[in-house]
Amino acid sequence: MKRVAVIMAGGSGERFWPLSRRTHPKQLLSLGLSEKSMIEEAIDRVSKLIAIDDIFIITSEVLLAPIREAIPNLPKENVVAEPSKRNTAPCLALSSAYLIDNFGLDAKEISVAVLTADHIMTPIDKFIDTVESALSYVEKNNAIATIGIKPTRAETGYGYVELGDIASNKYEAEISTVKQFKEKPSIEIAQKYVDAGNFLWNSGMFFYRLDYFNSQLEKYLPEVGCRINDMSIAYGKSRTQNSGAEEIATIFENFPNISIDFALMEKADKVVCVKALFEWDDIGDLNSLERTKSSDKDGNINLGKVSAVNSKNNILINDTKKDLILSGVNIENLVVVVTDDAVLVCNRDNVQDVKLAVKDISRKS
Repeated sequence: MKRVAVIMAGGSGERFWPLSRRTHPKQLLSLGLSEKSMIEEAIDRVSKLIAIDDIFIITSEVLLAPIREAIPNLPKENVVAEPSKRNTAPCLALSSAYLIDNFGLDAKEISVAVLTADHIMTPIDKFIDTVESALSYVEKNNAIATIGIKPTRAETGYGYVELGDIASNKYEAEISTVKQFKEKPSIEIAQKYVDAGNFLWNSGMFFYRLDYFNSQLEKYLPEVGCRINDMSIAYGKSRTQNSGAEEIATIFENFPNISIDFALMEKADKVVCVKALFEWDDIGDLNSLERTKSSDKDGNINLGKVSAVNSKNNILINDTKKDLILSGVNIENLVVVVTDDAVLVCNRDNVQDVKLAVKDISRKS
């Protein structure tokens, strides 16, 4: 069985503006536990289980060159661009077509780990044990697996998985059937999920044997699933005859904008949830840095040339290449980010609204 990792990395990370830009989004920033970019950390993690030549990144056209440049040890043909912006269901259909053409194997001989580029998982050995459990299960069973994370708080920003009966105890990580997926809840409902004990956070990572995934997509989203073979043939043309790219783009642009959760995970014949053995964090906004970066005695996170005087619980980031200092005096609970061409100031309680600033700036420019 050929094991393959697919890392989805097409997002723009607007909540991290002005650090994150269209051609340098958050997956290319060092926001995790090391000095490496988040996508480098993602590759390092899974490379303990899957060879580097079998790790693929699906991204956007605008990020194709920047990601290839940022990860020189990954074969450049392993970074694949979507022809246009769609959602995760078309993205994974595209990856299926590319993998079938790339390896020249029957789909039943390929198992896939779909991973993310902007999460933190520790310790790595427990992450590997969990992924190994997921892949081993789907390689032997007609099922799609997801990883569920034990909630540590009533979180309204994540989706939840309601667990059913135990599906298998044969592997390192316990595997259960899935009763249903729940969208981002209110704080009251989130607390009920946590108290119930049979709800896990949906990590957004998926595992499947390629033939089963393709057949399920054909069954439940035929307008996408039934075009996988056509795209695979077109990829073959683009590789051997320097044609086929326009055909792929035409097919892809006609796909609906729909997530894999809505299109398939909530409908598939068999979905299981693997209970994570590791700790997980979604680096979703600037406040997430309090969980990955150290703070001073007053709770300030100071990155770059920064001075904080009589100030507490701030995030102060100087990301300029110029010889200047960012200084905060008598301020509290603020985020201040300075780059060479932009300054962000906002209350830490409103960091989710940074994306609104991006939209406003785009509208005015």
